Amino acid sequence: MDINILREYIPLYKEALLLTMKIGWQGIFMSLIIGLVGSAILHFKVPVLKTIIGIYIEIFRNTPLLVQLFFIYFALPKVGIKITAETCGVLGLGLLGGAYMIETFRSGLEAIPVIQKESALSLGMNEYQTLWLVIMPQAISISVPGLLANVIFLLKETSVFSTISLMDLMFTAKDLIGMYAKTIECLFLLVVFYLIMLLPVSIIGAIVERRLRYGQFGD
Repeated sequence: MDINILREYIPLYKEALLLTMKIGWQGIFMSLIIGLVGSAILHFKVPVLKTIIGIYIEIFRNTPLLVQLFFIYFALPKVGIKITAETCGVLGLGLLGGAYMIETFRSGLEAIPVIQKESALSLGMNEYQTLWLVIMPQAISISVPGLLANVIFLLKETSVFSTISLMDLMFTAKDLIGMYAKTIECLFLLVVFYLIMLLPVSIIGAIVERRLRYGQFGD
């Protein structure tokens, strides 16, 4: 392995890492918003909307992100909706992640004993206050392991962004291999930079999960 090649390529990978993380975290933030709103709709069994949410979940959980990105990036312009590759990445990741986040939040909501809802209502809270002030905070705490797994899954899914010409980590690696044929160096840097992106999330997630478990059940 040529060390000089590694030094030469590191700035390119740094730039690609920043773009990958920017799109990835924007998509994850969008998925969390969708997850909270969608799980609330399912919790209240809102007519019509709960059916739409159910269809949305089935579509996005049962099709690959690559197909979803192709549809957003190549098919939508045919009907007059043009978006940039970066926006397409955020939208695709956010919609895919939203389907998983809804189910994760929903499982957390269902784990809360009914008596807590009844107690909050008996104290004079309405349905929405009960959900957002009493039930949802506990549901989020219970959902943390699932949420962290979703976040890591979504960050790894960013590897397909290169298919819509986003200069992410995968695109940079493939581009450099194609131009200079330094396959070992390029793939080594690809692995290193993905670890730089994912390992801190995994470690912080494990610490948060352990502390929440201690808070709920003790050591």
